[in-house]
This record gives sequence, C-alpha cells and structure tokens, in this order.
Amino acid sequence: MKRSLAFLLFVWAFVQWQCTQAPPLRLLVFSKTAVFRHESIPAGQAMFFKMAQEHGFAVDTTEDASQFNTLNLKKYNAVVFLNTTGDVLNPQEEAEMQRYLAAGGGFIGIHAAADTEYDWPWYGKLVGAYFNGHPNNPNVRDGASEVVVNDHICTAHLPERWQRTDEWYNYKDINPDIRVLINLDESTYEGGTNGDQHPITWIHEYGGGKVFYTGMGHTDETYNEPDYIQMIWGAVQYVTGSGQLPDYSKPTVAPEENRFTKVVLTDHLDEPMELEYLPDGRLIWIERKGDIKAYNPADQKITTITHMTVHHELEDGLLGMALDPNYATNHWIYFYYSPVGKVVNRLSRFDFDGKSLDMASEKVILEVATQRDECCHSGGSVEFGNDGLLYFSAGDNTNPFASEGYNPSDERPGRSAWDAQRSAGNTNDLRGKIMRIHPEPDGSYTIPDGNLFPKDGSQGRPEIFVMGCRNPFRISIDKHTGYLYWGDVGPDASKDSLGRGPRGYDEVNQAREAGYFGWPYFIGNNYAYNRYDFATGKLGEPRDPEHPENNSPNNTGATVLPPAHPAYIWYPYANSPDFPLVGTGGRNAMAGPVFYQDDYPDNPARYPAYYDGKLFTYDWIRGWIMAVTMDSVGNFVGMERFLPGIKWNNMIDVVMSPQGDMFMLEYGTVWFHLNPDARLVHLTYTAGNRPPVPELEASKEIGAAPMVVNFSADQSNDHDGDPLTFTWTIGEESVKGNGATLTHNFAEPGIYEVKVTVADPAGNATSANKTIRVGNEPPTVAWKLDGNSTFFWDNEQLGYEVEVTDKEDGTLGSGVDPKHVIVTMDYVEDGADLNKSAIDHASQVMASSLLRGKELLTGSDCMTCHQIDIASIGPKYLDVAKKYHDAVDAVNYLSDKVINGGNGVWGETAMAAHPALKKEEAELMVQYILSLADEKPKATPMAASGTLPLTKQKPGLQNDRFILIASYTDKGGNQVGPLEARDVVILRRPMLPAASFDGFDKVQKFELKAGQAPGITQDMELVIGSHEGYVLYKDLDLTGIGSVTLIGSAPASYMKGGTVEIHADAVNGPLLGKAEIKTNEDMAQSAFQIPVALKENNGIHNLYLTFTSATGQDAVCTLTTLLFNRMESM
Repeated sequence: MKRSLAFLLFVWAFVQWQCTQAPPLRLLVFSKTAVFRHESIPAGQAMFFKMAQEHGFAVDTTEDASQFNTLNLKKYNAVVFLNTTGDVLNPQEEAEMQRYLAAGGGFIGIHAAADTEYDWPWYGKLVGAYFNGHPNNPNVRDGASEVVVNDHICTAHLPERWQRTDEWYNYKDINPDIRVLINLDESTYEGGTNGDQHPITWIHEYGGGKVFYTGMGHTDETYNEPDYIQMIWGAVQYVTGSGQLPDYSKPTVAPEENRFTKVVLTDHLDEPMELEYLPDGRLIWIERKGDIKAYNPADQKITTITHMTVHHELEDGLLGMALDPNYATNHWIYFYYSPVGKVVNRLSRFDFDGKSLDMASEKVILEVATQRDECCHSGGSVEFGNDGLLYFSAGDNTNPFASEGYNPSDERPGRSAWDAQRSAGNTNDLRGKIMRIHPEPDGSYTIPDGNLFPKDGSQGRPEIFVMGCRNPFRISIDKHTGYLYWGDVGPDASKDSLGRGPRGYDEVNQAREAGYFGWPYFIGNNYAYNRYDFATGKLGEPRDPEHPENNSPNNTGATVLPPAHPAYIWYPYANSPDFPLVGTGGRNAMAGPVFYQDDYPDNPARYPAYYDGKLFTYDWIRGWIMAVTMDSVGNFVGMERFLPGIKWNNMIDVVMSPQGDMFMLEYGTVWFHLNPDARLVHLTYTAGNRPPVPELEASKEIGAAPMVVNFSADQSNDHDGDPLTFTWTIGEESVKGNGATLTHNFAEPGIYEVKVTVADPAGNATSANKTIRVGNEPPTVAWKLDGNSTFFWDNEQLGYEVEVTDKEDGTLGSGVDPKHVIVTMDYVEDGADLNKSAIDHASQVMASSLLRGKELLTGSDCMTCHQIDIASIGPKYLDVAKKYHDAVDAVNYLSDKVINGGNGVWGETAMAAHPALKKEEAELMVQYILSLADEKPKATPMAASGTLPLTKQKPGLQNDRFILIASYTDKGGNQVGPLEARDVVILRRPMLPAASFDGFDKVQKFELKAGQAPGITQDMELVIGSHEGYVLYKDLDLTGIGSVTLIGSAPASYMKGGTVEIHADAVNGPLLGKAEIKTNEDMAQSAFQIPVALKENNGIHNLYLTFTSATGQDAVCTLTTLLFNRMESM
C-alpha cells in the first residue's frame, strides 16, 4: 500500500513538474510569394525541419496566408518569413500579424523578406529595411562581411570576417533602431549602394516582439552551410526568448476584429449627412434634401420628425446639425442649412422637445454669404467643443472644374466664382473656413478668446478660427485637448505640374490653435502652387508658405496672410510615400472622434483601452477607417487600419454613444441619390462570449405583387464556434423557415419588415432585418451605343439610344414619356472626380421632378381655383411661391394642406381636401409651385436618342473622361412610391496604364522616378511580368478593337524575354493574341511598342495578360502602357 501511494505521489509530482515547463518551441515558416519566387525555398524549409529534429522543436510550413489568424498564430513562438515577396497578406491578415507581435511573438526574416509588403509601413519597420536592388550579371557573387557584434547568440561562433557567396541586397528605408550584427564590406564585390554602413544581418525589438533579419539566403547552398545554420538557430533562440507562447491578454494587443459587429439599423436613406445621439437613447439624423429623422432602438422604428424646405441644388441643402451641450434642460438644436430664396447658408437654433421641431422658434445665429450659380463645396459640419463653443465649417464655394485640377485662382473679370482667393483666402469672408463662436441664450453669439483675428474685426472676421480650407466636410473636436480635427477634400490633379504646382491631396488636419491652413496657395505638406495668370497663361514663382499674400482683385480682406500650417496627414490619388497605408484611388478625407475610454462608464459595450487616445479618421470613397496613434502632445506617431474586413458604404458621419461605442451614417454608393445601401449603423463591441453575427440576404427587395422572395441567413456565423438557431418574423407575425432559409410569397402590396433572429446556446441573440417593398417593379434603363462603350476617339460622333422599360408604366414612347428620361453627358478633365457629372445629372432630375409636379397639378382640379399668375377663387401660384419660398417647412406644410384642405390664410374661401393624393404626389406639386419663384433658367435636357459629339476634349490630357448618365423615375405604385433606375457609361481614352490593373499574380508594380534611368523624364509606374504571372483588366469593351499595342521594355540585364498572351475572361480563357518579347543588351534600345492583333471578340470582357519566360523562371519584360486600336487603324 505504501509503495502504491508513493508511486502515485511520484506520478502526481511528475505531472505537476511537466505542467510548469514551457511547451516545446513551435515555428511557422511562411514562404508565400506574390512576385519573384526563389528556387531555394525548399532548401530553406528543409534546413528548418532538420534543425527542429536536432534541437527538439516543431516546425510547420505554409504558403496559406489565411493561417494568419489568432486561433492559429497563438500556437507559435515565432513566425519565419522565408523568401517571401510582394503583397502576401491582406489587411485582416496584416492586423493579425501586428496582434501576434504585440502579444510577444517572435519574427525571423530571411533574404527576400525585405522584398515584401512595401505598402505596409509597420512591416517595413518590423523587418528593418526594404530591398533596394542587387548586383546583376551575375547577381550571386563572392563577398566578405564583418561581424560587428561577436558576443551575441546569433554570431558568437562566426569569424570576425566572414567570406561567402550570396546575392547581396542593397537596402532603403533602414530603421535607425535596428542593432546591426553583421555589416557587408562593399569593397569586396561590385554592385553595393549603401556604402560603408551596409547592414546585412540585424536584430531589434519591435511591436512587442523580438526580431531577427538576415539578407543572406538566396542560394540552395546557403542552407547547408554550418555557420549559417548555427546563426539561424541562434536567431530562433533569440526571438523565442524564454519559450513562452504569445500572450494575447496584454493591453497593447489590438482586439480581434471579430469582436466588432456592424449592425445595420435601417437602410434606404436619402443622402444622410450628420448624426446625433439623443439623451433618451434615440438617434437623430438629417438628410440633405431636408428630412430630419429619428431611430428608436426600443422598438426599432423610424420616424420623420419634420421636413425642412431647403435649397438642395448643387451641394447645398440641410448640411449640419448639433445638439446644445445643455440639450437635456434647454432642448436647443442647431442646424446649418441653405434656405430657399436668400442666397446664404444659415446657422440657426430651434426648439426641439424630442418629438417635434418648433419651426417658429428659429433663431438665426449667423449667415454665410454664398453664390449658387456655380458648384461646389458647401462644407457644413457643426460640432460643439469645450466650454460651450460651437464650431462649424463652410466650403470655399468655388468652381474647381476650369483649373485643370490645380488651385482655382482665376482673377479675370466676371470669373470670381472660379477664384478661391475671394473666399478661402479672404480674411473678410466666412467661406473656406471653420468658425468658432459662443452661442448666447438670446440667439446671438460672442467671440471667444483665441480666434484667428481680433474681436473688433479690424484684421478679419472675428468668427474665424481656421482659414484656408477647400471643403472641410466633417470636423471633430478632442474634448480633452481642445484640438480641432477635420478632413479637407482636395483638388483633382493627378500629377505634379512644373508650371502650376503640386498634384491634388486630401488632408486630415489638426489645429491646436487658430491658424491659416494654406488653401488656395498651398496643399498637403505646404506644397506651394505657382502664381498663374489665367488670361495669358503666364507662369510665376511658387508661393511662400511663410509669407503668403492675397493680391486678387476679388479679395476684400487683408493682403498679408498668416503663415501657412502644413496638413497633419495628406495623400494623393496615387500611392502616398508619406502615408502608404491609405492606398490609392478616389479620396474624400473625414475626421472622426478621438477615443478616451475613461469618458464612458465601465460596461461591456465600451471599446477597449487599446484605442485610448487614438484619432479615428475615415475616407468616404476608399471605404477605410484608420486609428491614428499620437504622442502626448498630439504629434503623429502612426496609423493602422481599423476593422479592414468590414465593408463600409461611403461613411459620412461617426458619433460615440454614451456607452463608448460607435454609430455611423453611410451615404451609399451613388451621389445625390436615395441609396439602398445608405444606412444607419451600430458598430458594437463584445468583450466576452461573442453573440452570433447575423447575415441576411434576399433574392429581391422591391417589386410588383405578387412577389416571391428567397431569404438566406446561412452566412451567419458565431466566432466562438457555437451552433446557431434561426427564428423568422414578418412584421409582428412569426413564420416558419427552413433553418437558415425562408421562402415567402408576398401576395399583396405593402411594406414588410422581415427579421431573422440568430441565437447561440448561451441565449445570446442578434437580429438582421430586410425591408421588403411590394407594389412597384423598378424600371430598367440601358444605354445602347453604336460604338465602343469603354473608349472614345477624338472627334467621334457616337450614336446612342436609351432604352427604358417599366412593368407598370410601359416602355419609352409607349407609356414612358421621353420628357421624363433624363440624359446627360459631361466631359471631365480628370476622371478621378466624377462629382460634377453627378451634380449636373441631379439638376436635370430635379427639373424632371418639377415637370412631374406640373403635370400632376394641371391634371388635378386645383386649376379650377388657382392659376399661375392670375388671381382666381384662390391665390395665384406665383404669390404662393413668393410667400413660402423661404419657409423651411414649406413642402411639408403645403403638401399637408393640399391633402387635408384648409382655410383662413388667403381669405375666407376654404381649400378643398384631396385625400386620394399620395403624400409624394402632393410634395411634387408643391415643389413645382415653389419653383415658380426661382428665376434661374434650367438647362435644356438631352433627347433619349441621337448622336453624341465627342469633341470637347482638351489635347494632351490622358485621364479625361466623357460621363454618360441616363435615368428614369417611374410614377410609383400601390404602397410603393416612385423608383429611379440609372445607367452610367464612362468613356476613357483608348489607353490604359499597365499598372492600373484590377488583379495580378507574380507581377510587380514598380515606380520609376524621373532621371532614375536613361530617357526617363517623368515619374512612371511599371509592371514587371514574371514567369507564369498575369495582370487583369476588368470590364473592357472590345467592340471594334483590332489590336492592342504593348509598350514597355526588356533590357537583357534585368529581363529574359518570352511571351505575353492576351486572353478573354480567364487566365486560360480564349486566346485573343500574343507577342514575342525579345531582350536587348542596350538599355536605350530595349524599349518596344508591339501591336498585337486581336481575334474579333465584341462585347464586355475581362482581359488577362499572361507572361511566360523564355527561361521558365525569370522576369519577361516591363510594361508601361496598353494602347487599344480600332480595326481601321491597324
């Protein structure tokens, strides 16, 4: 018995001892390549397997980037990037890599790990430097390196001077914080560019983990060298330290993305603008055309509080809103809007009891003079900061479309609307500014201390806090520091001009105190525009940011302006060398809140402390949110993507709730339009057991009765892996579904709310909703062009016809009146900004809706009592228009009168009720009546068929576009109002930059600077095509295209030549044509222009260019441009 007990005690002690020991080391060796692939990767993997066997640890190898997730990475002590190349991780995987290092994971980078992730600044600092070329002919050379630290575990075994053969990398962007272990001696080989300080192996600590990198490792032989193997084993011991696995509970570790859930509260909003959180938990928002709406989370219902009648042409309308800091007691709310009639934008205060807005209580606080003849830039954000100070923004109100995308400073007579010097650069004008005032109880305001100009107005308008803005569209105030942040939407030039100045940049700005922020003389990091005479085209000197002057004849303020402040963050359409994480493409910067966890009570919904003190910025077009880290005084430290896996649909405002989480407005994808994806969103956070994430899809959301709809929630998931159950309701009634799916026949017209509730075994449940509208089938609109629908050629006459079909209304000419088909064509000099075309089309749509209102009016009995300009039994419509033209609630008030009747306003005769009229029909009638007081002429609409003269283009431009938009709004149906459909065609020049691809594999995009190579006089982007690689260009119309000219080069010192094939719709799709690429030893003679005849294949296609190397492994060539040639030009 004693022996048995002793044995049990021994076993128990042994188990306890084992439990205290660190588990054996485990490494993840990652060798994914997106560009060049090293043949030595298998040899490197074999080295790690053998090393693991000898030293008793485990190794897993992968090229599957999806393995970069918390569940998998937490098993590994270190991650090895073995000869990775290119962009190997997506944004979510990058975030997981950062979390892994923050949790204490180790990192080893070998050789081409420095040729990886160039657009991810965090990785560049992690690996320590980026690849910057190597010797050629041959690339592998014998060389010597010096061991500068010989007492480290990685290098203690090495000789002081280490002679060996490898491909010796040069480096750029070297992190100054690395500790160099081995330095390369450039005197022992040819091709080095780093000089005496040429690190080749180093260590450091970064992001929470230990890091080792060596540039050695190109050849198979390397991985059999004893000294090299011993160095890597030392690296494994160094980066894994005590052998503990990553600790994801550290506060420095960003939360998992799946702890956040985007919950759509409602959709189909009509141009939402700003959002506020009411004390009772409801959310209130404004829409540009004048609606003020609220969402009640208690019953998940939306109410329209009121409709303000506003001028909403161009970019004007109901733009900004803020609750008074003491709203709970005084019930004051502020709006910034464009009144009908008076040409100003107005800041007013109203009484709002939470249910109704008292229109008669309006206190006009301040008006901003404006002009409404030319677009653009209204600004309009309203926010309260510290001490009850109110900030609001105003855009520069300047036409940007005649300045070639640079600064509009046209001083010619009659061109003041094209001169931002009269607004943003004018100390006596409130446009292009952010104002700061203190509203007083009587509706007046006072000027706080610290504004830009003295309170007496002697040097400029005293309300101005910030001047020199273009379109400060969304502002935010840090309540802790008092710093003001805003996004400023920049101009459209895509390239720097030697004559005019810098390309366009969007900005995120920070104002710690009052100041001038540069526009229209400076942009970005105080890049200066040159003086330019629009009358003569004469160029002048660049402006001086330390001593800016405004000498415009349109300036009514000071000539000498304050020194210009540079932007806080700035980025162009192209890659940003300063902030590469922001990406490329269209841009619309906005500023969100600065988060402080202690501002909110401790509760499960509150965002984690990781984001404490971080500024959230977002881009409306690019669809990202960035969390910006700052130091203790607000200086920029870095940025990181916030929830990159969530799709945002043009976010336009963000507010923090009292619980410390976010609510957002999404504008939706189409400008000046009611969008199905325009949404009110709650971004929830869960610290513990995560509730299910519901995903609800519907096969159809709107249409005529009867309508069968298939619903699916099978993409719902639970991040804790729990099984899910599904409950379905339509309205208030439960319906039986088939688990995650439901099929339902909506037999009668109506608006139906369909909800699926998804629950886990612990009782956590979340819901997703779809609003199904039955009673009107949407129309269809389609352009039919006689020629190509992707490209245009100079002076082309393009025949067109717009086809319209509507189930209820009929077809064009047979039920659909051609007058209601809106057809517009615009020419834009820079295709990156399509805003002008959307504005012009919206103006025509507005004119069409007025025409509908006129038709409804003349077809009703109203004309028996009223005439346009003659008094009858009732007042003439012109008098009604003049009386109510400026009333903010005119449309809502008068449409109710039309439906319900009334008397006593114009005399004793009662106005008859029209209860059969729909609300939207009465509103169209009223809008037409009110338009009679607007004397501005409307543009003549285009016909639904005809010929488009493509003759407006300017010579020398490459990015100009013709924008064709056709739309039709139907007459509405039972229970469902009018629906709009549109078709947009964008015609570009028959030339594509090769680097503008939509997809790729095993190719590299390379930016070549002017002067970097012989004959290169301007910056350009190249595509380097490697063996078995491809580039993809989506949705190209090949109608009438006879050939594609490939423009590029194949210098023999870098390329091996081979074949480029052109395929349709797939990498191995139908072969349309191919070109043989031959190399040339002479760099200057290596350029080529090869026309590739295409097999006829009309219609829209995805075009794949594939590369096959003559050697079966190397780069084929570089491409810069693809020219598309019409058949007759072959």
